[in-house]
Amino acid sequence: MADTYSQIYIQVVFAVRHRNALIQVSWEEELYKYISGIVRGKEQKLICINGMHDHIHLLLGMRPTCCLSDLVRELKKSSNDFVNEKGFSKYQFDWQKGFGAFSYGHSQLDKVIAYIHGQKEHHKKQTFRQEYLGLLKKFNIEHKEEYLFDWIE
Repeated sequence: MADTYSQIYIQVVFAVRHRNALIQVSWEEELYKYISGIVRGKEQKLICINGMHDHIHLLLGMRPTCCLSDLVRELKKSSNDFVNEKGFSKYQFDWQKGFGAFSYGHSQLDKVIAYIHGQKEHHKKQTFRQEYLGLLKKFNIEHKEEYLFDWIE
């Protein structure tokens, strides 16, 4: 019997909801490790993860049987609970509704990985809003401004 072979790479971006409950450098690595464990537990591959105080980027290698929306919903729910149970923030931590998902070919992975790893440097020159709108434009994704994230600027 034939197997299914695939090569699906998705960059996922989502943002913190509350302006006061932002990701702090002191616990971001623990959050990333926790999210990595969830991805592995769902039998997907986390290629890289990084972000800023108000958002994160993940590059995933996905199996074709995985539903991206279900995976992101679980990542957000579980990591919300993790941050709040650990008491990392004195405020209620939550991710905003929605996310961005952008697909790449294997030949593009090195550039995407470098881009995600360079988030701290990149955001010295560009806000999250500028970055996200740039991704939507680059991928020709139609959108309405009123349905995008509540920006933390």
